[in-house]
Amino acid sequence: MKSKKYFILVLILILYSTACGQQDEKEQIKGESHMTIELPKPETTGKISLEECLSKRRSVRHFSNLPITIKEISQLLWAAYGITQAIADAPAFVRGGLRTAPSAGALYPLEIYVLAANVEGISPGIYKYDSEKHNLKLIKSGDKRKELSSAALSQKQIELAPVTFIYSAIFERTTGKYGQRGRDRYVCMDLGHSAENLCLQATALGLGVCTMGAFNDDDVKKVVGMSKEEEAIYILPVGR
Repeated sequence: MKSKKYFILVLILILYSTACGQQDEKEQIKGESHMTIELPKPETTGKISLEECLSKRRSVRHFSNLPITIKEISQLLWAAYGITQAIADAPAFVRGGLRTAPSAGALYPLEIYVLAANVEGISPGIYKYDSEKHNLKLIKSGDKRKELSSAALSQKQIELAPVTFIYSAIFERTTGKYGQRGRDRYVCMDLGHSAENLCLQATALGLGVCTMGAFNDDDVKKVVGMSKEEEAIYILPVGR
């Protein structure tokens, strides 16, 4: 009888501990979701020409262990999808104004996430870029390079890079107006415009970048913490 009572007591303690742990985790995630990082103001003039950037741009798959800076992150994000002309009374779908990259119908279906691992001024974690406010919102804390690499068919450049940019698309933003053509063509065009900007800006900053389309979509979506309506569409590790 004593042994039975002891077993029940241990079981209750285990269940209680598990429940508390789950609650603590939920509270931690809830608290993290409110963490926002204001990014430095981007530069609008550079030190090398567009022509030089075009001639030097190459895919890079090997990176040093040197960090990159929050200022470089800011510049890369602005080049990729930053607002260049604010429009106060624009329709809601414009979300702040016109950007560095063209978009069919100014519908801007893309979202950009940052996997920061070795960035001066930013703690390791996965962040979502808000182009309207030019800031980052923490989605998950911790270095997630191994998880993302695994979701991307174990490609090692993700594990080596100090930062990786992940694109998602909310196709409904574009297909709502353009139908299937929006999915088949326009969103892909939007992605190409934005990602090329990021590649050229990385080159201008003396950084290397690799563009990656080989990955398990659902696994990447889970690792990053994307919303239900988003689809993972591109990965770009960046480093020195």
